[in-house]
Amino acid sequence: MAIILPHGVLFRGGAEERIRTKLLKDGHIDTVIGLPANLFYSTGIPVCILVLKKCKKPDDVLFINAAEHFVKGKRQNLLTDEHIAKIIATYQFRKEEPRYSRRVEMDEIGKNDFNLNISRYISTAISEAEIDLTETHGELVEIENTIQKATRKHNEFLKALGLPQLPSSASNSANK
Repeated sequence: MAIILPHGVLFRGGAEERIRTKLLKDGHIDTVIGLPANLFYSTGIPVCILVLKKCKKPDDVLFINAAEHFVKGKRQNLLTDEHIAKIIATYQFRKEEPRYSRRVEMDEIGKNDFNLNISRYISTAISEAEIDLTETHGELVEIENTIQKATRKHNEFLKALGLPQLPSSASNSANK
């Protein structure tokens, strides 16, 4: 059975927590699929699909974070055929992909107090690219040379017209 629910059922306490814990301990929660916000006419909140199975074999839960995979529409967001196919293939083959899907063992879920919040198990952070300082320095030197060359050329025109010249960038940096 697959049911569409608000994300709150994945982590809220009270009766929802007791139901979620029982379903997990009995091995009935198979997959949690996070969907984008504003997907349905009736609500703008992000929702999830909870896939339940009566006779589930693996001792894990598959998390799929499809919340960032959509096309922005005028009034609501859309899942394309490609997005849907990716979700289905990931579910069918229980594939893991960084920032998209992960199989989480029941032990880890238990250590997290049976919290099924997708962001707890799938990081969506993008690591920043490392900056090569030598390369960046070389690019800045090249830019500075281009500026000086352009300034000299421009000053030649200004001089020919009898107008005041621009200060060169080398003298600007020396004055600072």
